[in-house]
Amino acid sequence: MDIELYLIFLVSTVMLILVPGPAAITVAAQGASYSPNKSFLGVLGVASADVIFFALSATGIASLILTSNLLFSLIKWFGVVYLLYLGVTALFSKSGAIKINKKIVKSSHTKLFSQGLVVQLANPKALMYFSALLPQFVDPDEPILFQMFLMGFSCLLADILVYSLFSHMGARLAKQKMKSWVINLINKTAGVTLIATGIKMASLEYKN
Repeated sequence: MDIELYLIFLVSTVMLILVPGPAAITVAAQGASYSPNKSFLGVLGVASADVIFFALSATGIASLILTSNLLFSLIKWFGVVYLLYLGVTALFSKSGAIKINKKIVKSSHTKLFSQGLVVQLANPKALMYFSALLPQFVDPDEPILFQMFLMGFSCLLADILVYSLFSHMGARLAKQKMKSWVINLINKTAGVTLIATGIKMASLEYKN
């Protein structure tokens, strides 16, 4: 794979991950509420979801899913409902979905991992991104498997590094001992963001 082409792919992927979304909010919330070791499980959950999307795209399965109105709609509406649930919880729950508080009750490792996994899997935009992006960077004259491995590993590493940064930012917020109205404002902002993302996703369509 040409190094210049690879760098374009890497920068494009990192820039996409850096745009805050539901996954970033989730890992930041976990970082604010749990120890670094436990919150890292949420990061791994998000990264695992992207690995699944990448594998589906690399094997061509993503194209079948995206061209099937039923399958694409199922993924999309599951994501819409889940994001709206998270958003409403953040807005109207007494504690909020984003709990900037180190006294939060214990949560299992499986739950933390699954939260990151489900939030990212619920977003078909990631599936569309990989499905549209990969063909642009594959050189048919070079070993295909190596190129896929290189890009897949790069995506995994980028996910872990960037979402760990979001998790660390959440932990830093928790250490500031902010006033309750500030925490409440963060919750409301997160809730509005999640609901807006869900509504935007509801109008999402894939065009061949």
